[in-house]
Order: sequence, then structure tokens, then C-alpha cells
Amino acid sequence: MTTTAVGKMTAKGQITIPRDIRDFLQVKPGDLITWETTADGGVRVRRADPLDLAYLGAVQDGLSEWNSDADTEAYRDL
Repeated sequence: MTTTAVGKMTAKGQITIPRDIRDFLQVKPGDLITWETTADGGVRVRRADPLDLAYLGAVQDGLSEWNSDADTEAYRDL
């Protein structure tokens, strides 16, 4: 099943998720939503699961380990 819905963004960057999409994602107030860009220029939107949040937190801590100008230079041509 494919659903298409349109929302309008406010000046603050906020958007209301249309009811059909909220129902499909099974989200309620307070739930977190993930936005993932795709290689073809699209965006995938889904409800974040607790496991997603734990994984993202663990990965985020490790990403700052190699974040210096020397690292950028050393790995520039990879």
C-alpha cells in the first residue's frame, strides 16, 4: 500500500505529520521519528525504536574519536 500526503512547514521548520501517516507509522505524541537520506536524493521517514536510539547513541560517541584536521588530511583520498 502506498500513501501520499502533503504537509506545510512553518517558519520554525516544524511540520504536522498527516493523520494517515501517523496512523501508518503508529506514532503518538512524544515518539521520536528518524529521517534518513537515501542515495537517490529521497528521504525515508520512520518511527524510531528504542534499539535505534541506543545504537545511535553508541555510534555518536565513537564518531568524535577521529575528528581532527590531521585525520581529515590523512584520510582525504580514501
